[in-house]
Amino acid sequence: MLMLVGLILRAPLCTAEELNAIPEFTGHVVDTIGLLKSDQRQTLEQTLAQYQSTKGSQIAVLIVDSTAPEAIEAYAMRVAEMWKIGRKGTDDGVLLLIARKDRSMRIEVGYGLEGSLSDIVSKRIIEDIIVPHFKAGDFNRGIVDGVAAILRVVDGEKLPPPTAQTNPNSAINAILISIFFGVLLGNRSSSKRLGIFGAGAIGFLAGLLMISFWGGVALGIFAAFAASLLLLSNDIGSGGGRGGLIHGGSRGWGGGFSGGFSGGGGGGFGGGGASGRW
Repeated sequence: MLMLVGLILRAPLCTAEELNAIPEFTGHVVDTIGLLKSDQRQTLEQTLAQYQSTKGSQIAVLIVDSTAPEAIEAYAMRVAEMWKIGRKGTDDGVLLLIARKDRSMRIEVGYGLEGSLSDIVSKRIIEDIIVPHFKAGDFNRGIVDGVAAILRVVDGEKLPPPTAQTNPNSAINAILISIFFGVLLGNRSSSKRLGIFGAGAIGFLAGLLMISFWGGVALGIFAAFAASLLLLSNDIGSGGGRGGLIHGGSRGWGGGFSGGFSGGGGGGFGGGGASGRW
């Protein structure tokens, strides 16, 4: 920690205009220079997303060309503060930052993991696992093996179980889909009650999968109520009304259940971790 403070104090003073911008946090793997092939990046993204869903901890990889004029430690802290990786209160986020042109890297560790993923452990992962592969020019293997080592350490930490994180757009799309199928069922079967029940059932199942039991109950009731209003309304014709619902429903289906990236969870960082070069 004292070393980090010293490095930051010795770094040249820069105005905000001179500092490199922080990339948007669009996924667990943000590769701004195309260092990884598309399939490599996607595989790593899936690994980290799956780990977050089962363990709760959020590990991110950021690849940039250079952090100059900042030291990598200062840049990593700016990224951590903006991205807020990990869960709020648990602070179980980890950032692996790689600056290719600078030939430098850093593992930035959230408050909650500093006991297990200590400065010494982080340094060993960098020097013993990542650096040898980088020196050989195998960046993908170095990153994958380095991330795997981080996951093994974090996996041994006793942390709160993950909680469901629902994208608001997913809930909205689920309701639209439920209403669409409920109205379609009600019109096709000439039974408004069947349509209302169908909308409620689909809404409940969607909410149960995405949120919780009571979240499913809430979505089911809302979907059934909305479907009943539409089915009982004289505005629903044999063509136009259905066409609008079908159009809106198809959009919802495409984006509602994709399990999209939800960003940082509010985790805090205090400068723990280690840096290295290759």
